Amino acid sequence: MSLMMAAGLPQGRGGLGDASGVTKGSTVNWGTVRRVLGYTKPYAWKRNGIFIVTSLRAVQKPVLAWSIGAVINGPITGGDWTGTVWGAIGFMVWAVFTELTFHFRQRWALELGESVVHDLRRDVYAHLQKMPLVFFHTTKLGRILSRVVTDIEMVRRGVQQVFFFSLLLFGQMIGTAAFMLYYNPVLFGVLLALAPLVWAAQRYFSPRLGKASRAVAESQSRLTGHLAESVRGMRVIQGYGREERNAIDYDALVGRHAENNVAFAGESARYVPLLDLNSQLFLAALLVVGGYGALAGWEGMQVGDLIAFFFLANLFFQPLQHVAQLNTQAIQSMAGAERVFQLLDTPPAWTDAAGARELPDPRLGGGAGGERGVSSVASEGVEAKGARIAFERVSFGYEPGRRVLHDVSFTAAPGATVALVGATGSGKSTITNLLAKFYRPDEGVVRLDGHDLAELRGASVRRQVGLVAQTNFLFSGTVLDNLRFGRLDATREEVREAARALDCLDLLEGLPEGLDTMVGEGGRSLSLGQRQLVCFVRALLADPRILILDEATSAVDTLTESRLQGALARLLAGRTSVVVAHRLSTIVAADLILVLEDGRVIERGTHHELLGRRGAYWRLYREFAAAAHAA
Repeated sequence: MSLMMAAGLPQGRGGLGDASGVTKGSTVNWGTVRRVLGYTKPYAWKRNGIFIVTSLRAVQKPVLAWSIGAVINGPITGGDWTGTVWGAIGFMVWAVFTELTFHFRQRWALELGESVVHDLRRDVYAHLQKMPLVFFHTTKLGRILSRVVTDIEMVRRGVQQVFFFSLLLFGQMIGTAAFMLYYNPVLFGVLLALAPLVWAAQRYFSPRLGKASRAVAESQSRLTGHLAESVRGMRVIQGYGREERNAIDYDALVGRHAENNVAFAGESARYVPLLDLNSQLFLAALLVVGGYGALAGWEGMQVGDLIAFFFLANLFFQPLQHVAQLNTQAIQSMAGAERVFQLLDTPPAWTDAAGARELPDPRLGGGAGGERGVSSVASEGVEAKGARIAFERVSFGYEPGRRVLHDVSFTAAPGATVALVGATGSGKSTITNLLAKFYRPDEGVVRLDGHDLAELRGASVRRQVGLVAQTNFLFSGTVLDNLRFGRLDATREEVREAARALDCLDLLEGLPEGLDTMVGEGGRSLSLGQRQLVCFVRALLADPRILILDEATSAVDTLTESRLQGALARLLAGRTSVVVAHRLSTIVAADLILVLEDGRVIERGTHHELLGRRGAYWRLYREFAAAAHAA
């Protein structure tokens, strides 16, 4: 299914949709421009400084061109050598001032663009942290990465290269036009006669370039998504011999992206030369009209005036060629900004209720609860400090109209262990997701210590929940870094104590560099069993009140599991735990076993009670025992 999504099929509810359709009509979305400029407010002095030096630089080059004509018409024509030298010195002084202005305009623009991108990336990441799991389950990783990396880089280019440089070029054109009008209104009229051609080209090509640019951005997003998915799933691809098919799919995406790039380049290749041709037409007309005027002795047609006018004409049309290039960059930057803001504007599928409060932790503040720590939770006979769990007629579906849980109710006392058994897809992991408030029930209530989860802040709930799943994720860094993930202030000795309490310290210290062993991306340098041990210790060190074990021992070999049985007993001691297991031998001591089928609880009781009923659990246990005996 993921390969089909990479090919562009619609995604599920809650994901990030296709952004290629935003503001298709116009090249410039001024709302988007204002929003990007809003990120410059914290750096107003630098932004305003750029406006000042940009305005100043817009007239500096026309002044240089004017000074050349003035020196030619004045000292040079009059044979004044001293005046010529002073004119050259004045020209150089102004030129140095011009380059100094250029230095600050370019430097401040680069710094401002970097600041805007920094804040934008920070906001995007903060927004992603607020999104519930449904967003990440329905949105391709590559699509998110494209927003955060490629599209934000386009915004950087828009701030650093497009916006202020465009202001400079338009200012230079206006300043140059003013000088040209001052020098010779007749020749300036020739320029105005060609203006409709430039306007017509701009009006024709801008929407075409905009459409082509957005197609490039979208195909780039699909390409990135497919590549990220393929790299992460290479084990499965090679395991099923899908290399050739995946290469065909990737080649199709590359081909589509190449077609879009070629289409965009084709539009640009027609647009830019057309503008350049307009400038050449003007120069040709200038030669004819200006040359005739000089030969006929028209006023204002002196050689110095014509030379200055040619310099000014070059200064006027030079920005047009840059504007053509900047226009294509502006379209790409606009598309990138629109896609980034589309992500920022994507609301979470749900949020904590207004006025949601913290889940109280009785262990904090001293008293009977005591202080949190490894030693207290790992000791024998520990006081029950877990939370009371209650599911009251809970129903839930990941998609509208497709329920995966139906009217589920059960209660777990503090310190009790609830086991969930049943076939794959029966709803076991969904119960754990609702308990950790990764999702909200469609109907019914989930309570912790009598508090409705809907009225509690999700973060405060998850701070008191420890989760060890079948396939746990480890972050790049050392084993020690990952062990401290839920408790950053833990000392090395506290980490070793937690591992010792779980009877796996020797296994962790037996790694090539002990606790300082690098785990690699996703923990790939460790075996599945070693990763699971890290997750067990990480959970103990975080000291949760509620522990969720979702097939937690399935990746651990039988010998290691036997070592962990006593350690698990110490890990579970005093905590309310919910255990999802296919190895039924691990749950025989559970206080309550729920047997699920198609999202419904069909049996409940202890291990011995359920065996005595000779129902669904009895059949499951008999099949498990037979399989274990055969193995």
